[in-house]
Amino acid sequence: MVEPDSIRNSIRDGLSCEQVRVTGDGHHFEAWVISADFEGKSRVQRHQMVYATLGDRMREEIHALSIHALTPQQWIEAQA
Repeated sequence: MVEPDSIRNSIRDGLSCEQVRVTGDGHHFEAWVISADFEGKSRVQRHQMVYATLGDRMREEIHALSIHALTPQQWIEAQA
């Protein structure tokens, strides 16, 4: 079974992130990824960047992943 920490580590290894939070039940996951690399990128491009860090795991291990990909400024605004 896939653990949220394993997904978090894969994302951290593939992207320069200020913060990554992953929760889930072993099949369905939710990821909050905060990265300055998302600046100027569309939502689709941001998701593609996160999916790229997971590679084949998205086809083989992870059934569903909900992604919230924000810039640091968007994260600050979301917390307010």
